[in-house]
Amino acid sequence: MIQEKENIEFIVEKPEPKSSKKGVMRELIDGSVLNREAVVRQLPFVLFLTLLAFFYIGNRYHAERLVRKSNDLHRELRDYRAQAITISAELMHISRQSEVLKLVRQKELGLVESTEPPKKLVIKR
Repeated sequence: MIQEKENIEFIVEKPEPKSSKKGVMRELIDGSVLNREAVVRQLPFVLFLTLLAFFYIGNRYHAERLVRKSNDLHRELRDYRAQAITISAELMHISRQSEVLKLVRQKELGLVESTEPPKKLVIKR
């Protein structure tokens, strides 16, 4: 009878992970926790979370910039609206008949105010 020999050289014993808190703290301090396969497998997810954080930060800065620009435009619009109302009131004041007469006399244009009322022209067909 031939006996089969087991090859003991290639049996790999895996050490059991330490579950005590002292071991976990020691691994965090000396950096051996970063050498684990689980961390390496999670690296794409960590990079995705980092990219997402940068996107959120950039989006917030962009939104704040838009709010500031919108407030500046509202303030500018309010100023232009007040300026338009002021100019419109000045134009109404200047275009009154008494103001036009004062300006004509002041600039000595030689124009005279009509004393006759206007006549209506009627065309018969």
